[in-house]
Amino acid sequence: MPPSIQTTNTATLIVQDINKVFFGLRALENVSLRLQKGEILGLIGPNGSGKTTLINVITGLLPLTSGKIYINSTNLSSAKPYQIARAGIARTYQTIRLFKELTVKENIEVAAVSIGSSRKEARHQADAIIQEFGLEAWVHYLASALPYGLERRVEIARALAMKPLFLLLDEPAAGLNEEEAEELLHILELIPDNKKLGMLIVEHDMHLIMRLCDRLHVLNYGKTIGEGTPEQVRRIPAVVEAYLGSTARGD
Repeated sequence: MPPSIQTTNTATLIVQDINKVFFGLRALENVSLRLQKGEILGLIGPNGSGKTTLINVITGLLPLTSGKIYINSTNLSSAKPYQIARAGIARTYQTIRLFKELTVKENIEVAAVSIGSSRKEARHQADAIIQEFGLEAWVHYLASALPYGLERRVEIARALAMKPLFLLLDEPAAGLNEEEAEELLHILELIPDNKKLGMLIVEHDMHLIMRLCDRLHVLNYGKTIGEGTPEQVRRIPAVVEAYLGSTARGD
């Protein structure tokens, strides 16, 4: 049976002492973090530091080697991806995974149906999300016909149709130009309050991350090297040396 989460006004995603080993290579080592509803947490670090691996473990795409994952007191550590989705965790991917042969509205409806919504409920959810994301003009377009920036927006809209408690975004600004990234920033900053969820975002656009996130969690070689507010993190020597470099000092 899928894990069930008791409905409360608060929810916390707890990632506790996560280890992931691939053929003797330790990709994640004792990584722990917490994310609450209404909060935006940035997960940053150099390429290969374990950011996407952590998202894949949290969402069940990869089995963890050791550690625990909870929403409140519900243990999701060994749950299947569909169970984790129904428990309240939705995600996007670095590489866009829309159903190219379906329309924008159908893509969003499918996501709603996947967590148990009726077809009627799914249509209503899709209509509401389409309006929120300004996608009315694209409703009947096939996903394969969308401009790249809109594909990114539809993928986030589709994830929200799953009514998550926590939304995990893997490089949502990748490939966007400056104007598109600014539009995305304004969309993302409203989501936690409007949807009553917590959001974890992996992103290399430091301009976006520093403006958007309440807190940052920094990985390097699979280990946590810093946590705190953006202002606190940019002053941690290990983070500056491994990732931020001169940008942390405003040079």
